[in-house]
Amino acid sequence: MNLDIVDSQVHIWAASTPERPWPARHQPHRPEPITAESLWLEMQEAGVSRAILVPPSWEGERNDVVLAAAQAYPERYAVMGRLDPLDPRSPERIRTWRDTPGQLGLRFTFHRPSFEHLLTEGHLNWLWPLAEKHGVPIMMTCPFKIIHLAGEIAQQHPGLKLTLDHFALLPGTKDEVAFDGFEKLLTLAAFDNVAVKCSSLPCYTQAPWPFKPLHAYIKQAFEAFGPERMFWGSDLSRLTSSYLECVELFTTQLPWLKGEDLEMVMGQGLRRWLGWV
Repeated sequence: MNLDIVDSQVHIWAASTPERPWPARHQPHRPEPITAESLWLEMQEAGVSRAILVPPSWEGERNDVVLAAAQAYPERYAVMGRLDPLDPRSPERIRTWRDTPGQLGLRFTFHRPSFEHLLTEGHLNWLWPLAEKHGVPIMMTCPFKIIHLAGEIAQQHPGLKLTLDHFALLPGTKDEVAFDGFEKLLTLAAFDNVAVKCSSLPCYTQAPWPFKPLHAYIKQAFEAFGPERMFWGSDLSRLTSSYLECVELFTTQLPWLKGEDLEMVMGQGLRRWLGWV
């Protein structure tokens, strides 16, 4: 089978310079930036044909690098961009968000204390109805301890497409510790407007290839969300395995995942969900 593999999350970025400084947040995943061109070389080696570009949080709420890549290579890249929820100009931007070439939706991170309060204190309550009204899908990192808030948003805004990153796992955790609370994610499959990214999964186990402790969790998520709402991805910049191993975890190690279901999980479901035509 000749798969059209679409990566649901890759960061690219530019170096911090006096002309383009980063905010004082945290260090990047790699010392050297991943560029649109260097990413393409890695994608080709791993058999990946397209990727969703996500601006990394260490660059701040800016989308210039990823949008330039998507507009230069529209057949390869599209963008889930960042937005400052506290900027009074942000609500007006939602109305025309998808009019920018290459820009498909929004992505937020709530796994760090510096970002978590944006969700828990309701600073984004203005966003959900506007994104629903204007057809702007949203991806978010939302760990198990606050994942019930994603369920409340999904229930209150059934026309809003929400995608939960990395199985809602907390970075830095492994195996049983990482998946403690996994059932909370599975319950959100009851909402037709919630999808999940099975991205960066090798980071969450100490087991070597073929990462056998992950297999049962992947199947549980597949059975809950189905092939149309479960999207493969790498989060390449922090991946603890090779890119190809992350791909082949799904394409060669899960005998129950095949045919049209495999095509959906490896990219076609994501493209339909985001309207990336």
